[in-house]
Amino acid sequence: MRRREFISLLGGAVTAWSLSAHAQQMRRIGFLHGLVENDPEALARIKAFRHGLDAIGWTEGRNIQVDYRFARGDAALARAHAEELVSLAPDLLVGLSTPVTAALMQATRTIPIIFAVVTDPIGQGFVASLARPGGNVTGFTFIDYAMVGKWLEILKEIAPNIRRAAVLFNPETSPYYPGFLRELGSAPATLTVELTAVPVRNDSEIEKAVTTLAHAPGGGLIAASDPFITARRALIMTLAQRHRLPAVYYFRQFPAEGGLMSYGPEPNDIARRAALYVDRILRGAKPAELPVQGPTKFELVINLKTAKALGIDVPPTLLARADEVIE
Repeated sequence: MRRREFISLLGGAVTAWSLSAHAQQMRRIGFLHGLVENDPEALARIKAFRHGLDAIGWTEGRNIQVDYRFARGDAALARAHAEELVSLAPDLLVGLSTPVTAALMQATRTIPIIFAVVTDPIGQGFVASLARPGGNVTGFTFIDYAMVGKWLEILKEIAPNIRRAAVLFNPETSPYYPGFLRELGSAPATLTVELTAVPVRNDSEIEKAVTTLAHAPGGGLIAASDPFITARRALIMTLAQRHRLPAVYYFRQFPAEGGLMSYGPEPNDIARRAALYVDRILRGAKPAELPVQGPTKFELVINLKTAKALGIDVPPTLLARADEVIE
């Protein structure tokens, strides 16, 4: 064999080996988000997730491929996307929100699933227990039912004249709503607020619910943790301000976009932490053996400009507790 031919063959073999090694190193993830793809909140969570991956050595396009899908607060679309992602045969799946996690579980019982920003994983049948999930699913929780009482407390604190409060939720995209209803029944009597659960499934029902609440003075609004509600936050906040209703929401994006205030776990931190379980599973850990973890960061955010527009003087004690004040 001629020297030039030998070098050419050797070079081809090295190239083939390099490509093969790269292919072996590339891992694939299916990522199903509950929100709309261009939603700033969705983009922020994806950015946090990517940062979490980068920090532990997983970089998209180098050693990991992520296929993103967005359910847009639609349970039927979540099921369709879940089936599509499973058909791609990824190494694991990530679901952000309760309904998309349910959709992923319906689509597969074998591919590992990591959930994040999920409410009541035991009640929803996602895991057997928090300490030992069992099955192919584990992850990170978001809102617990006791949060309903906390939302009511700060709503009453910022607007003491509230006598009635409506809790908005969509039963189809918040399957954990029975837990919220139970919590409503145990609200402290000392708050002297009548709580009502108001299911809404489309924009017209949202408008009707908010308008009805505003017919009499002393109304307040609580937006329950729900991807449907998140996707329609602009409508809800516009209606609340139009009818001068004090309202409390569950994460920062609401007051950042003009809502009165929010209190709840920091979802971007949860998305970032989910990357840690991606790493552990890709390195051989079993979801059944990884305990479900709760939120570690909570934040109270108040929009003073909106408070002023509503004629609300925010108590200094509440301002002092706020993690962020938007002026």
